[in-house]
Amino acid sequence: MTKTFSKILIANRGEIAVRVIRTARRMGIATVAVYSDADEKALHVSLADEAIQIGPSPVSESYLVAGRIIEAAKATGAQAIHPGYGFLSENPDFVDAVESAGLTFIGPSSKAIRAMGLKDAAKDLMATAGVPVVPGYQGKSQDPDFLAAEAHRIGYPVLIKARAGGGGKGMRMVHAPKDFAEALQSARREGQASFGDPHVLIEKYVTAPRHIEVQVFGDNYGGVVHLFERDCSLQRRHQKVIEEAPAPGMSDAVRSAMTEAAVMAARAIDYSGAGTIEFIADGSGPLREDGFWFMEMNTRLQVEHPVTEAITGVDLVEWQIRVAAGERLPLRQENLAINGHAFEARLYAEDPANGFLPATGMLEHLSFSDTARNDTGVRSGDAISPFYDPMIAKIITHDADRNSSRRALYQALRETHVVGTATNAEFLAALTDHVGFATGHFDTGLIARDLDALIAETPPSDAHVAFAAIAALGLDPQAPRQGWRLWGKAAQELNFMLNGTPLPCRVVLEPDGSITVHRDGSNVITLKDLAIQGARMSARTGPTNAQINATARRAHRGTARLISVLTGGVACEFLLPDARSGSAALVDSSDSVVAPMTGTVIALDVAVGDQVAQGARLGVMEAMKMETSLVAPRSGTVSEVLCAAGDAVEGGAILFNLEAEAPT
Repeated sequence: MTKTFSKILIANRGEIAVRVIRTARRMGIATVAVYSDADEKALHVSLADEAIQIGPSPVSESYLVAGRIIEAAKATGAQAIHPGYGFLSENPDFVDAVESAGLTFIGPSSKAIRAMGLKDAAKDLMATAGVPVVPGYQGKSQDPDFLAAEAHRIGYPVLIKARAGGGGKGMRMVHAPKDFAEALQSARREGQASFGDPHVLIEKYVTAPRHIEVQVFGDNYGGVVHLFERDCSLQRRHQKVIEEAPAPGMSDAVRSAMTEAAVMAARAIDYSGAGTIEFIADGSGPLREDGFWFMEMNTRLQVEHPVTEAITGVDLVEWQIRVAAGERLPLRQENLAINGHAFEARLYAEDPANGFLPATGMLEHLSFSDTARNDTGVRSGDAISPFYDPMIAKIITHDADRNSSRRALYQALRETHVVGTATNAEFLAALTDHVGFATGHFDTGLIARDLDALIAETPPSDAHVAFAAIAALGLDPQAPRQGWRLWGKAAQELNFMLNGTPLPCRVVLEPDGSITVHRDGSNVITLKDLAIQGARMSARTGPTNAQINATARRAHRGTARLISVLTGGVACEFLLPDARSGSAALVDSSDSVVAPMTGTVIALDVAVGDQVAQGARLGVMEAMKMETSLVAPRSGTVSEVLCAAGDAVEGGAILFNLEAEAPT
């Protein structure tokens, strides 16, 4: 029976909530947003037709409280609830509660979610249905010695995986028996923290693996189609970084075998709605019809769904709403085809040079290339909260062929400018330009193998320094008599800080109107025909009078002024300390260990008086459901432990001190 939705509630936040709102609005359906204290002024709240506050900032007190979400839907007259992804999207008890309240869940049945919700049971079910599965152990025994014996039987390397996991949470790769016990403990701890379930399974780690998944869609009448495959092999810490569709090197024969297996898997559980069948494929050579195995099924919309939308022309959120309303699938399999190639890069607030630690802070400025689709849930002036995933945006490109789409992604990333927090934008651009990725010859280990090269920070050019100095001084080439002097040239000294290191420069206004900037007392660049329009700058330089363009944004960091300059596809941040505090306050001390982000201390490994070696683990923090080790910056003696297990700490807080080194 077909239903009519005039209003739906979105039980999520951020980018996916914004995404659902926009499709619902196009369909003429009103939307209700829910929000926590931290999200009171969030973008999804301002875009929805109505918004209901559902609790404090922690997800356990807001977005994971099913009863409050259902109450909000009933209070506002919403007929259906869209779960987005994450949070309650794969919680079968939530589905049952929604339906018991007389509402429609825009997603699969609770029975289908339960069938695929635990990885061990899902693998058994798929094996019975004739879908190839990865060798491993997914039984009930959780005795550490027994699991270690099973890992030995399977053969190293192995993957320990939280059975209720997803998004790389609760997953650890183990190369040798000596590392198994610690990896097991860590995976269990993260599985409990992220999913409330410490149970794990063990899988054989496939050599040179590629992660290829198939988008499936079912309706309530037994109809199931696939919308082709996506390659999600570019990963770090088992989390996807860049996705694409279709998969490079995919032959018609392998595509047919893989998509047939995916449809078979969906039919085995009478699946309805959007879902993804994830396979691990042997990438040591060409893809083979007998060289892929079922890993898991995600019974929801995927983060990377836009690349499928791009190559098929299908709005998957619209399909979700229509199928939940009782309609049949809008298209049959023979009506679906691949058109061109698409990429998606996940832009995160994180610090690649510091182990990809999540970063928090105010987005003083946020701008994207207008040549790409940019799905985001934040805007300039919003804060990156420690309570939620630090994704800023998904940057999506689509073109006629893979190389054209890849080049478009590279350019879009180089035009992305974020001020106020560290991001992985430069890392993503380097990855997009990697020769292995460019040629389509890669596997899930590419990032780990070439990590040092991919995270190498590009040093600021003379142009970066010059434009930063111009922005800091507020120079205006159109101002009358700017820099005029009766004798000599107008000049001014600036003392920037760059990554904690002093960077002095001298700015000279030349009689002919050009500007010369001396960097470190040696490097010199002269800018001619300087033009400034708002944050945008341009000038000519060098013997060929080549034009260079830049964007300079001003912000504040504590008492210091911050100038972020984007030029040549690279953004650099310069601090100009308050003259009263000087630059010493911005230089890190090697005697202290600070919290790299806001989070919770979950383990301590040292006490006052302990001798530690450089790099030794002092404790463990957890933030955004990810564990981070706190390590000693040098060898020495622990003089202070300023935290305890269970403490919530702010980013930048000193947690450990080492005894000061004796002067030499």
